[in-house]
Amino acid sequence: MPVPVVKIARHFEVNIVKNSVHNWLKPSQSGISFVTESGEWVIVYDDSDSIGRRRFTVAHELGHILLGHPLREDTPYTRTFSKIRPRIESEADMFAARVLSPACVLWALDMHAPWDIAELCKVSYTAAQARADRMKILYDRKKFLKSPLERQVYDAFRPWIEEYKSRSE
Repeated sequence: MPVPVVKIARHFEVNIVKNSVHNWLKPSQSGISFVTESGEWVIVYDDSDSIGRRRFTVAHELGHILLGHPLREDTPYTRTFSKIRPRIESEADMFAARVLSPACVLWALDMHAPWDIAELCKVSYTAAQARADRMKILYDRKKFLKSPLERQVYDAFRPWIEEYKSRSE
């Protein structure tokens, strides 16, 4: 932690570009993703945003790509289909939250407070508050490490969790 979102993008051969290099973003956008004519994926993010916001934006756009969300035919740089926030935007947000702040890691560290989550995961306070709200529901359910995928994520983080706990003692 924090999860290296740029390294994940590189693994999937997705190029990440600062908006200040090309100025492709509209004033209301924090990020976009698109595929080039040669078939390469590109994520452009607003590098004037806070580090937490930038990390979430890149993870969100990576979510669009890896979840296979379609691009609009008439505008190659956008997925927004209406003024109402479509389901795919919520899915990309959920992807970003789960990648940047895995529930099993937060549970293992007994993290509840949004400021702790923001600091540990290097996400914005807004994203951390949303994650803390979701974690409250998950804590109430008391069903961590039930799925094979969650156990796999936990096992991947286990050495880091143990090291973090030993430093905190």
